[in-house]
Amino acid sequence: MALSPQGRRGYAVGALALTAVLALSACGGESSSSSGSGTTSASASAAGGSGAKLVQPGKLTVCTNIPYEPFQFKDADGKIVGFDVDIVDLAAKKLGVEQNIVDIDFAVIKSGAAMAAGKCDVAAAGMTITPDRQKNIDFSAPYFDATQALLAKKGTGASSLEDVKAKGLKLGAQASTTGLDYVKKNGFDPTEYADSSKELLALQAGQADVIVQDLPVVLTWLKKPEVAEKFELIGSLDTGEQYGIGLKKGADPVLLKTINDEIAKAKADGTYEQIFVKWFGKKPGELS
Repeated sequence: MALSPQGRRGYAVGALALTAVLALSACGGESSSSSGSGTTSASASAAGGSGAKLVQPGKLTVCTNIPYEPFQFKDADGKIVGFDVDIVDLAAKKLGVEQNIVDIDFAVIKSGAAMAAGKCDVAAAGMTITPDRQKNIDFSAPYFDATQALLAKKGTGASSLEDVKAKGLKLGAQASTTGLDYVKKNGFDPTEYADSSKELLALQAGQADVIVQDLPVVLTWLKKPEVAEKFELIGSLDTGEQYGIGLKKGADPVLLKTINDEIAKAKADGTYEQIFVKWFGKKPGELS
């Protein structure tokens, strides 16, 4: 499979990973879904007789970073839902365990520190497979083809990054993301925002004229009347990205195989397409 040097949310470095691992030993800032507490055991256990080694008995503990609609976000009832949640649930059901979602800082996920510290078994966070990340994380087979997009306030007259530069427009990007990496490599120094919701708020508040974000996220925002009324998609950036489920370096082979098998099975039997249409309203390959 062809991998892009870019990835959705930044790059990992050894020093950060080590620091994060040490910090995680006393970390109390993450939250989890109602299916579990988010606190993990230092010892691994087998899952439902499947032979997979999991950090919590009877649970597939999944690190993510919300909100990142439609991949993972809280619904009106406070439950964490989304495309990534449904994809990982295929593997959880195959293993005969419950999916337990832990909301944690993305920098700790992308560095591999969360899994190295036993905070989770896998990471499903709209995370692109990159060579840098593969130094610290093992990835599943790709489960989503992604690209970046530019969202701007209406009336800028811009339709590309070149126009953003020529018109002197203020550019924003989410910190630690591939969108940020991409525009930096193209000579921009955008204002960085901690997460996607803060990035959108900055655009709405006029702190940025244009923001770069994953295309599916932008399309989801534009389904909201208050966003579509004042903002528009002005261009796509074909970065050739692919998302993968992250696992601890030197991943448990049973767990990795189960995830890969379930992704392949879902693509073959139509389940993947059903999940895709559920969250994106279009079939795979039709997003634009």
